[in-house]
Amino acid sequence: MAFLKDMLLTTTLIISQRKIFAQMKLVTFEEPYYHKDRIGIWMGQNDVVDANYAYARMLKDQGEDYPQRFADAYVPPDMVRLLEGGKKSMAAVREAVKHTEEIGISKVFGAQGEQAVFNFSKIRIKAPIPRPGKIIHTAGNFREHANEGSGSGWEFPMPHWISFLKSPTSIVGHEAQVIHPKHTKQLDHEIELAIVIGKKSKRLTKEQAWDAIAGYTIFNDISARDIQREEMKTGLLNFGKNMDTFGLFGPCFVPKEDIGDVHNLKIECRVNGDPRQVSNTNHLSVSVPEIVEHYSWVTLYPGDIVTTGTVAGVAAFRKDAEKYFLKPGDTLESEIENIGVLRNYIVEDKE
Repeated sequence: MAFLKDMLLTTTLIISQRKIFAQMKLVTFEEPYYHKDRIGIWMGQNDVVDANYAYARMLKDQGEDYPQRFADAYVPPDMVRLLEGGKKSMAAVREAVKHTEEIGISKVFGAQGEQAVFNFSKIRIKAPIPRPGKIIHTAGNFREHANEGSGSGWEFPMPHWISFLKSPTSIVGHEAQVIHPKHTKQLDHEIELAIVIGKKSKRLTKEQAWDAIAGYTIFNDISARDIQREEMKTGLLNFGKNMDTFGLFGPCFVPKEDIGDVHNLKIECRVNGDPRQVSNTNHLSVSVPEIVEHYSWVTLYPGDIVTTGTVAGVAAFRKDAEKYFLKPGDTLESEIENIGVLRNYIVEDKE
């Protein structure tokens, strides 16, 4: 009986290990020695494997004479360049994952012995794409958000296909601080699914849009509502959405093949553990490819971001809204099923 019990335990552990690697998640992290950005494969809860070094190690084990040269070409340590590599680069990363599984994470080093495995909690996880080319934000696609706005007395209508550009300089990643500007008293959160473009595209059909999508991550569109309200009186939507640290992005990039049903993902935004926005992508009034199709009148490039718009539950549309606006000391958690939790901290503006 003891033998059978041990066998069952071993089998359970093996199955558990396989489940860990069933879904690929990629992160951009700051390498701790030379402080350069690298692409990591997030393997389970704690381990991040340098994708470039892992692929080079695989090639070396296969007898390749110039493993690092080929690794730099197929799995470059930069997310935009990786996306530009298209299906060949993503296939190479998956080969590196498979080889890592086969030899064991503890045996993975670069072709020249470089450290390739890092503890997730010991490295700085940056936004998956630290500086996207452009970020197209949309609104009105979750009608629940539009309806709560009109029900709260928000002065401005929220029809389908509202869009605005978010500044790439506002981007920050996982565990980063969000500066609460001195000139706003109404700092708000807007959790959104972010669609990452994978190929240069323009004037897409809905069917073509699927092929243009590389994958997904989480975005939280931090908004200064009092500034936004004043701007929108003149038809603008600018500084209220684009202050420093107003673009929360991460923690990882999930390829579209690994997301599951993108139209059935749970969404939750929490402040100090309190659920504020709780919804699901099945509440979208339009599909993800329709969103990409609609905004492809402008050329989309690998690494560009198009968001879905946010769900109900923002502070500005609540009764007693002042109690719910973000304040220094708050912890903000943005979670989407099959992606993870993006955690950020609200801090006082000291400049």
